[in-house]
This record gives sequence, C-alpha cells and structure tokens, in this order.
Amino acid sequence: MLVKIIVGLLLLFMVFNLFKAMVVMLKNEPGQPSMSKFIGRRVIASALIIVLLLLAVATGLITPNPRPY
Repeated sequence: MLVKIIVGLLLLFMVFNLFKAMVVMLKNEPGQPSMSKFIGRRVIASALIIVLLLLAVATGLITPNPRPY
C-alpha cells in the first residue's frame, strides 16, 4: 500500500512540474528559473518510479500480473 501511495505522489509531482515548465515557457520572464529545471525534475521522478517499482517487485512487496490478458 505504501508503494502505491509513493508512486501516486511521484506521479502528481511529475504533473505539477510539467505545468510549472509550461508556465515558465509561456511567460518567458528573465527572472524565472529555466524550463529545463522543471523538466529535469520530471525525468528524476520517472527514474525514481522505475527504481521503486523494480525494488518492490524484487523484494516481493508487489507481484506482477502473471497473465496479462
């Protein structure tokens, strides 16, 4: 259950950073941080989700679906 909550929060973090990058791109103000900062955070969150899921499957916290159909 904890793994699902963490993955859900990381997905929300990714969507938040996507919209922050969009706002920075559309406003184009010189004082704002660059758009790549927010896109980089999305990439790191994606990598964390993949690592978390692989560790959860390896330790047996979650089990993959044996029959995909």
